[in-house]
Amino acid sequence: MPASKNCAGVGRRDCLRLGLGTLLGGGLVSALRARGVAAEVVNRPDAKAKACILIWQDGGPSHYETFDPKPNAPSELRGEFKPIATTLPGVQFAETLPRLAKITDKLAVVRSIRHDQGNHGAGNHYMMTGAPPRIPVGCGAFVSFHPSMGSVAAAERGAPAGLPPYFSLPSMSRSGGPNFLGAKYAPFVVGGDPNSPGFKVRDVALPDGLSGERFAGRSGVRSEVDHFKRTLDKAAGDPAAALDEHYQQAYDLMASKEAQAAFDIGREPARTRERYGRNAFGQRLLMARRLAEAGVPFVTVYDGGWDHHTKLFEDYKKRMPNWDNSVATLVEDLHQRGMLDTTLVIALGEFGRTPQINKDAGRDHWANAMSVLFAGGGTPGGQVVGATDAKGFAAVERVLSPENFVSTVYAKLGIDPGKILYNTQGRPAHLVSDPTPIRELLG
Repeated sequence: MPASKNCAGVGRRDCLRLGLGTLLGGGLVSALRARGVAAEVVNRPDAKAKACILIWQDGGPSHYETFDPKPNAPSELRGEFKPIATTLPGVQFAETLPRLAKITDKLAVVRSIRHDQGNHGAGNHYMMTGAPPRIPVGCGAFVSFHPSMGSVAAAERGAPAGLPPYFSLPSMSRSGGPNFLGAKYAPFVVGGDPNSPGFKVRDVALPDGLSGERFAGRSGVRSEVDHFKRTLDKAAGDPAAALDEHYQQAYDLMASKEAQAAFDIGREPARTRERYGRNAFGQRLLMARRLAEAGVPFVTVYDGGWDHHTKLFEDYKKRMPNWDNSVATLVEDLHQRGMLDTTLVIALGEFGRTPQINKDAGRDHWANAMSVLFAGGGTPGGQVVGATDAKGFAAVERVLSPENFVSTVYAKLGIDPGKILYNTQGRPAHLVSDPTPIRELLG
């Protein structure tokens, strides 16, 4: 199964075929046309975290093969991987996570989040927004009934100088959009592979052969011509005038030193890039760190291909060494730079996997149990919150909901999860219906 697909056969580009391209992160000018001028970052003294890096494991990772192994379960449940000790007495991870197991003093793992949405569309929406879908949703659906965490953070926290407030790399999750908050709070999508030679961010890097001086000159000529032509038109409300403003924003971003610095991953020392892993996922995490360092409040790293109905163990043997290394390196790098206290790192998907291993050596969808990784942003490390039963069927201790999860993220970012929003019809909507954060993670 290709890494960008899930069991419904939905690829990350399929949202474009649904007519959502401009809203969900197309070209820069189109995005800016919808987004308008972003505000400066809001200083919130109550915020534990200045930024959040969300690692979205699309498809639903197995809790058995990661953070919640069940070594005493029957063989048809426990799987092929052995448990390994962590630095926490009595706490084990699967052997797929040796590096993360060594830095559990900096981590918190929640083992007891559960919900009742067992397909990708609904589960994705619930975990991305904290709001269950209002109507039955198909497995392959791209749905939006409520603003995503990233869009809310963009609206509430604003943008740093020269950069948008919300990024998604290399594509947007199906429910990662703004809904009634408006397209100005959709993520700016950075596609492509930052590990490839000559990587450039679409519509941000200057075109080949165009120097900074020539670029400034052309911008100046356009400005003079447009000013002459639009002087009277603006008074008449000419829509082209607004389009000119969005082109100017695009020019500004291309000329922004902050944007160029954040996107230029080649400025990183070769040793740092090697530590993260010279692969697409590792380099996206490195870029996410650079964006957080530049003041961007929310970055999603979309990591597809976790819907393992078949060949789970075969795929994990190939995938997990890089994943474990890259995520552990991100946490360690943030710590070494003095950024971990103010940068929240989260890793999760829409649900866990079934206890029973199926006939194709895979596990199916299972929303009764899942594991979520937290680090940084004021999260007390060295703890496991909640528990599943001995066979991993269900959360049984400190049972938590997606609402509790999303409320925790908002609380850490200094956003009131109990806030009342108003949709485009002026109707009130709770940001989170149960605004109770996970107290163990607040510090």
